[in-house]
Amino acid sequence: MKSLYTWTAIFAVVAFSTAGDVLISNAMKRVGDVGPLFKNHGLARLLKSIAGNARLWLGIACMAGSFFSLLLALSWADVSLVGPASASLTFLSNAFFAKLFLHERVDRRRWIAALLVASGVALVAI
Repeated sequence: MKSLYTWTAIFAVVAFSTAGDVLISNAMKRVGDVGPLFKNHGLARLLKSIAGNARLWLGIACMAGSFFSLLLALSWADVSLVGPASASLTFLSNAFFAKLFLHERVDRRRWIAALLVASGVALVAI
């Protein structure tokens, strides 16, 4: 039963972290390049543009959820399992959702690397 709790918490870490990464990336792409925005309109306009983005705040909330899920997973299992499992699965899901929602180009090399890392974690978990 403890293993079920651990893996549920690990998948919560992955889900929250991926959602946070995608939301924050999307929010910052909507803001655009901060250099010219700061140079042309100043710090106040830059901060207003960033802080006024709801996706940014939702992404930050998801990252907080990921952190607390990680703490929960670490209370049930060793860091030698939780750390690599959550990191590799997050790497894999980030690649998938970046391609799906952000329309980023994910090349074959990145997919192979993500699958190899996830396979290595699967060997450690057994």
